Amino acid sequence: MKHQKLTLRSLSAVAVTVPMKLPLGTSAQTIKEASLLLLDLKTHEGVEGRGYAWCYQAGIARSLVPIVAELSDVLQGMTVAPLDLAQIVARHFKLAGLAGPLMMVASPVDTAIWDALAIAANMPLATLLGASPRPIQAYNSNGLGLISAAAAADEAEALLVGGFKGVKLRLGRAGGLTHDLEAVRAVRKRLASDIHLMVDFNQALSFADAMRYGAALDGEGIYWIEEPIRHDDYHHMALLAQATTTPIQIGENFTGLQPMAAALEARACDYVMSDLDRIGGVTGWMRAAGLAAAYNREMSSHLFPEVSAHLMAATPTRHWLEYVDWANPILQEPIEIVDGNAIIPTRPGHGMMWDMAAVKKYRLDK
Repeated sequence: MKHQKLTLRSLSAVAVTVPMKLPLGTSAQTIKEASLLLLDLKTHEGVEGRGYAWCYQAGIARSLVPIVAELSDVLQGMTVAPLDLAQIVARHFKLAGLAGPLMMVASPVDTAIWDALAIAANMPLATLLGASPRPIQAYNSNGLGLISAAAAADEAEALLVGGFKGVKLRLGRAGGLTHDLEAVRAVRKRLASDIHLMVDFNQALSFADAMRYGAALDGEGIYWIEEPIRHDDYHHMALLAQATTTPIQIGENFTGLQPMAAALEARACDYVMSDLDRIGGVTGWMRAAGLAAAYNREMSSHLFPEVSAHLMAATPTRHWLEYVDWANPILQEPIEIVDGNAIIPTRPGHGMMWDMAAVKKYRLDK
């Protein structure tokens, strides 16, 4: 295998806001547009790499563009080596704290580095990571927000197009447990028995309420309960995991390995999921995958299906890929779903190329 040495020439970013087909209604807020930071890495050898961050708010995406430009000046001329550059980026952001929006810069930079290396090696990212590209089972996480029970049932059925064997329903309605159970039962009744139903509270509950909800949801045909309480309350999450027969899923808010290790040590969950932005890009993901394997926990992805599919192929305890189509409007070739599986593209790198006409249409600084 021949590896081409790459030298970083520049980093640049564009902030875009693209429409979502279905709004994401959660207990925290309803999001109708996807605010993304699109990051491009160029090398002196002509190889390029890409990554993007999901920024939740347009203002956050816009604010990160000049930070990427400053980081470009720091990294310019350095060898494109993921582990070395990850340490340099972490040191650069150390005083401000490498978390939150700054992690939304560091992670896509790392992803773009790995993309460039895979392109230079003329192989898919999954192959560069030592795995064979394979179909990855996915559940559909578009929509299914805090809507009426009848509307949720209709939407759940529509989301099965493409052969999905799982969908995610958000809970935490203002009407309380009665309204949430109504939605769960309406959706579960509409779905065939072999379709998995995941539910996500987005940290909406107190511990006392979570114990009550957990007992009520046991026996309702739920595949997992995601983030019922504050994401970093591992002590009470562990008590909840012990009390419920329905598995507890957490992890999208792990910022690096330390929180993940603490959660696993506390036995706070039955499953874990990693978010490409928060875990530290491809480098952080691979470390997290090793930790999940050490604790024998099945590991799923959170968002970013285009890159996460490659990473799931290289994850020893791979579980479910979370599929969302939020980046599709700015991609030349969105990831393909066949029979409920994400199909890893065979082209070099992770396979993402920006649709520049769409980027121009949706960019925030036009």
